[in-house]
Amino acid sequence: MKVVNTTDPKVTERNRKKIQEFNKRVSKFFYPITKHFRNTIEFISEDISKMPEMENLPKGNSKDFTSKVSYALSLGMQEKEIFLFGLMQWVFVLLAYILWLQMLSWIPQPVWDEVATCIDNGGENCTVLADIPLALWGWFCILLAAFPIGIFSSAMGAAHFMHKQKMESTTIKCLQASLSNAWTSWSFHFIDGWITVRQILRRLPKEPEHELDYQRKLRLIRLAKEEALYYAWKIGTAGVLPSMVLGNNLLTSGKNSLKFVKAKFVDILKLRAAYSSICWVVGIAAYLGAIMVMFFMGDGVYSNSGNLDVVKIYQYMIIPIGIAAMVVMIFLRPVYILTLCNLYSDFLESTDEKPILPNDPSVGKKALYVFAFMCLLMILVIIFRDEIGLTEILSAANITNS
Repeated sequence: MKVVNTTDPKVTERNRKKIQEFNKRVSKFFYPITKHFRNTIEFISEDISKMPEMENLPKGNSKDFTSKVSYALSLGMQEKEIFLFGLMQWVFVLLAYILWLQMLSWIPQPVWDEVATCIDNGGENCTVLADIPLALWGWFCILLAAFPIGIFSSAMGAAHFMHKQKMESTTIKCLQASLSNAWTSWSFHFIDGWITVRQILRRLPKEPEHELDYQRKLRLIRLAKEEALYYAWKIGTAGVLPSMVLGNNLLTSGKNSLKFVKAKFVDILKLRAAYSSICWVVGIAAYLGAIMVMFFMGDGVYSNSGNLDVVKIYQYMIIPIGIAAMVVMIFLRPVYILTLCNLYSDFLESTDEKPILPNDPSVGKKALYVFAFMCLLMILVIIFRDEIGLTEILSAANITNS
C-alpha cells in the first residue's frame, strides 16, 4: 500500500473534487429520505445571536439547575416512566456508538499504519478514504438514534403536560402522544444531534503542525464564532421540544420557540448555562477517564506493528463515554427537559393558551416503517459489505487511485 504525500497542491485539489463528486452522488441517492430532515429552523441561531441581550449574558450557576431537581424528582417519583424514558435514550446512544464502531473495525490495521506514516511525513488528507465512509456511517447512526431519542424525549414532555392537566400519565399514553408527532420529533433530534456531535468534535484539542500565527488567530476566531452560533442554537431551540410535544410541526415549533425564549430569556439562559456547565464537567471527566483507560491499557494500545491500535482504543472508550452518557441521559437531561416544559407551561398561561396534547399515534406509523427500513438497510450493509465493495474501499490506503 502506498499513501501519496498530498502536500502537492494539485493532488490535494484533485482529492477535494473527488470528495465533492462522491458526496453529491450520495446526497442524490438518499434525497427521498433526507428531504424529511432538512433544517427549516436555521433562522433561530441568527435571530438569537443578534439579540442585544446576548452581548451581556448573565452568568449561569449550577444552582440554577440543581434548584429545579426537586420538581423533576417529585414528578419522576410520581411518573416513574420518565426515568425509564431516560434509560432508553441512554441505551440507544450506546447502540449508536457500537454501530459506528462496526465500520471502524472493518478498517484493517495496515491502513492505520500507512496513515501514521503519512502523518509522520507531514502529509495532508492522510485519512481521507477512512473519513468519508466513517462520516457517512456516523451520519446514518445519528439519524437512526434520533428516532428513539426523539420519541422518548417527547414522551417526557408529554408526562409533564399530563401531570399539569391532572391527567393520568402512563408509559403507553406518553408514547402515544409522542408518536403522534413522530416525523417532527425525529427531524429535530437528528438536526440537533448532528449539530451537537459536530460541535463536540470541533472542541477536541488539536494543534495543527506548521501553523503560522495568523492562521492560528483565524482558526481561533472561526472556532469562537462557531461556538457562539452553537450556543445561540441551543438557547433558541429551548422551546422547540415542548411545542412539538403539543403537536406543532418543526417550522411552527421554531417560531414558537423564538417567542418563548424572548419572553423567558433570563430564565432560559441561566438554565442553559447551568446545564451546559455541568455537562462540561461531565465531558471533562469523560476525557480524563479516556486518558486513564489508555493508561491502564498499557502496551495494549499498540498493535503488532508498533502503531496505535485505533479500533481497540475506541472499543475501550465505550467505558468513559457510556458512563458520561448515562449521567447526562438518565439524570441531567430529564431535569432539563421537564424544567423547560414547566417554563413553557408558564409561558402558555401568560398568553392565555391551553396546551392540548395530540393523540393520534397512527401518524407515526409511516415514520416507524421508514425507521425499520433504515435499520434493515444497515443490517444488509453489515452482512454484504464484502459484496458491495465497502471492505475493499476501507482496506485501501492509496489516495490518488481511489
